[in-house]
Amino acid sequence: MVREKVTVSTRTLQWRCVESRVDSKRLYYGRFILSPLMKGQADTIGIAMRRALLGEIEGTCITRVKSEKIPHEYSTIRGIQESVHEILMNLKEIVLRSNFYGTCNASICVKGPVYVTAQDIILPPYVEIIDNTQHIASLTEPIDLCIGLQIERNRGYVIRTKNNFQDGSYPIDAVFMPIRNANHSIHSYGNGNEKQEILFLEIWTNGSLTPQEALHEASRNLIDFFITFLHPEEENLHLEDTKHAIPLSPFIFHDKLAKLRKNKKKTVLKSIFIDQSEFPARIYNCLKGSNIYTLLDLLNNSQEDLMKIKHLGLEDIKQILSILEKHFSIDLPKNKF
Repeated sequence: MVREKVTVSTRTLQWRCVESRVDSKRLYYGRFILSPLMKGQADTIGIAMRRALLGEIEGTCITRVKSEKIPHEYSTIRGIQESVHEILMNLKEIVLRSNFYGTCNASICVKGPVYVTAQDIILPPYVEIIDNTQHIASLTEPIDLCIGLQIERNRGYVIRTKNNFQDGSYPIDAVFMPIRNANHSIHSYGNGNEKQEILFLEIWTNGSLTPQEALHEASRNLIDFFITFLHPEEENLHLEDTKHAIPLSPFIFHDKLAKLRKNKKKTVLKSIFIDQSEFPARIYNCLKGSNIYTLLDLLNNSQEDLMKIKHLGLEDIKQILSILEKHFSIDLPKNKF
């Protein structure tokens, strides 16, 4: 456990982690403070952060199991101690971490007698198991157990329906929420008009990300929601004369409009993080290792600059350019000059 003394700054808004601990591989805890805040601000920020933590952060889990040898969900298989339903519930508890978007496949192929755990799952390289000791099934006889798994990254809680059932394929209620719990509390100090507040945030995660990573991701999600309101006048600018309007010459008007668009584009690019741009995990890690966190950071580099990044090859550069062209219709210059 790590504890730090809480100190309050009366000059600039600051946040810090005052307590952190790892209770188990599947339970992390962090406690953070934000101060100094004016009266009422702590509640506004705390409610928004808690909702973003619990509802907007994406997670990865197993959503479907495929096997032609399983007659139905509530059947039993000779030589396996657990019923099929119990195996499905055990797979639901597997905690995964990944950087991919969409769905991918994994599998389990073992021969009994054996104690099957999460480490027996054959995964793609961009998916990681948090706790390899998580129990799946106990094979008591020399039989083969081969099942296919579908893994998905999403957010929230998805309940299986009758329409999700297919021959030899069984959906699992998907809990994509890596945040187990989040609380906020407020400490007030001072008197009268000088009264100020400290916001305390408590975060528990399932181990697929740390509480500090969760705090950063929730903050980015909130920024994405509100970025639209930064320059609304640009999108709704009308040329009609009004009673109080001051006419602008065409040159001044178009010049101001161009500056607005340029500034907004820069702000938007700064708020798009590279982990939101469908880059493969290896490319994402290479860019992050070179202090490239946002799309604006990436656009400040040329193709020649990217070639100098360790473990980033020509094919990786082509993939980056393809993603930029596909999703943002922008390109990187070959060099800065």
